[in-house]
Amino acid sequence: MSTTPELPEYRTLQVVRDGAVATVTLNRPRRRNAFGDGMRDELADAYTRCDRDDGIRVIVLTGAPPAFCAGADLAAGEDTFTTAGPEFSAAGIAVPAWSLSKPVIAAVNGHAIGLGLTLALQCDIRLFAADARYGVVQVRRGVIGDAYSHWVLPRLVGIANAAEILLTGATFDGHRAVELGLGSRVLPAGEVLPAALALAHDIATNTAPMSVAASKRLLWDSFDLDRAAVGARETEIHRRLMAHDDAKEGVRAYVEKREPRWTGSPGPSSAVLTDLHSRGT
Repeated sequence: MSTTPELPEYRTLQVVRDGAVATVTLNRPRRRNAFGDGMRDELADAYTRCDRDDGIRVIVLTGAPPAFCAGADLAAGEDTFTTAGPEFSAAGIAVPAWSLSKPVIAAVNGHAIGLGLTLALQCDIRLFAADARYGVVQVRRGVIGDAYSHWVLPRLVGIANAAEILLTGATFDGHRAVELGLGSRVLPAGEVLPAALALAHDIATNTAPMSVAASKRLLWDSFDLDRAAVGARETEIHRRLMAHDDAKEGVRAYVEKREPRWTGSPGPSSAVLTDLHSRGT
């Protein structure tokens, strides 16, 4: 495993690449990886560069122990949430994980509070450490949940659970997080990243790049589509994918009991994805 040569050195992140999997680590451990010192722009840059690299199939987002991300950096004390310049945005990051063409797995290996948790909610798959604390606590700081949390949470966990999370600002452990539907697995903290990496490598090896990219796009877009529109999109995507050799290669590899040799592009240059994005979906 080595540092990705295509990426610059970051102050607040560490990015390493192992084959087709890039691991992006929020790396301000003395501040429990609080979101500050330029981390917002650096994470957007790392996401964008990984998405443009066809050699990268899956991105894993995690935090340098002992936390995933403590949320906003409170170094400014009582003024932390009182200054909003003309460019202020509560979006959290200009490039949400759901906008990428590659799967993003959040290995939430420690506490994720406020923006720390809402960033993880933008990922496609989330694994939680059992004994860490999680919460969208902003109403207890005099503001509200950010990073599209009012859009994501009702769709992930339903309006009742979303209201409890957002309106109370209470914290909960990993078991409760998965019980609520925020993630798919709860594990001991030391097992979270290895499990996420194993899942990432399985996706990178055994799934067709264009198929995963198109399925991810449709999953997130389905929040804003009705049943008929989803059915139509599934048919359209099938037709496009069936015209590519990967639709044959998947069956060949299965019959021959070997790893598939995919040739489709997983990145935003993919013809299937280019057409989907051109329609604003």
